[in-house]
Amino acid sequence: MLIESTVHLPISLAAFQSYFHAPTVDLELPKIILRWLHFVAGITWIGLLYFFNLVNVPFQKGLDADTKKKVNPDLLGRALWYFRWGALVTVLVGLAYYIMYILKADVTNAQTLAHVDINGKMLALVWFAIPIVFFLVEYLIINKSPVLIKDGRVFAVVAVVLFAVMSFVILKWLGTKLTVNGENFASNKTLSIGVGGAYGIVMLLNVWGIIWPNNKRILAATAGTGPAAPPEFPRQAFIASRTNAWLSLPLLLLMATSHGDWLIFSGRSG
Repeated sequence: MLIESTVHLPISLAAFQSYFHAPTVDLELPKIILRWLHFVAGITWIGLLYFFNLVNVPFQKGLDADTKKKVNPDLLGRALWYFRWGALVTVLVGLAYYIMYILKADVTNAQTLAHVDINGKMLALVWFAIPIVFFLVEYLIINKSPVLIKDGRVFAVVAVVLFAVMSFVILKWLGTKLTVNGENFASNKTLSIGVGGAYGIVMLLNVWGIIWPNNKRILAATAGTGPAAPPEFPRQAFIASRTNAWLSLPLLLLMATSHGDWLIFSGRSG
């Protein structure tokens, strides 16, 4: 019966030939794999980010110390594992895709049409360094300026100014370096993902630089396997996590509009 049932398989598959197009290995498949990995890891990361901010924070307020000791080390420890590694995979894959297929395309276009030599590696390196610098500023504010994070509204104003300046610097850098003889070769996609991707880099650094280290100490102390965490750790981790939650909103907007539906930053829809 098995042999007889498989005899008609090629005929059945042939019926889908007019509907199915296999990706080319050299051009389409790598891009599809990178985008798929970026989406899956990003859903995992941002989904858990929203879980922590919308569900876990208010839920924890109703738990007593004994319940937290029983539940939190296993529940939050496992959630934070997927959270931090999802963040890392999302950003690393996104970086690869942005540099290889988006930024490089604009650099190549400018070099071909304007007959100039643009250092694409330096362009990408400086772009990557900008959010790292601004994260360090944010890190110092959160860890060294308790007065600025005591009231979330005060820190919100500081964060808006900080990341607005970062966005301006990124747009200025990409726009200037991709403008040749008065013609701007920076596409809306390059600028949108350039800003949104920078938010993602800051969010990744918040995860690995503040949220995870602080929560690791807190969970170890809760489980009785480590010393008491400094009293400022929960507030610092909360501020960093809430910053990520708010940053994710413009990040997702810029991803959604990067394909030309709404040209936020440039008249080029490439």
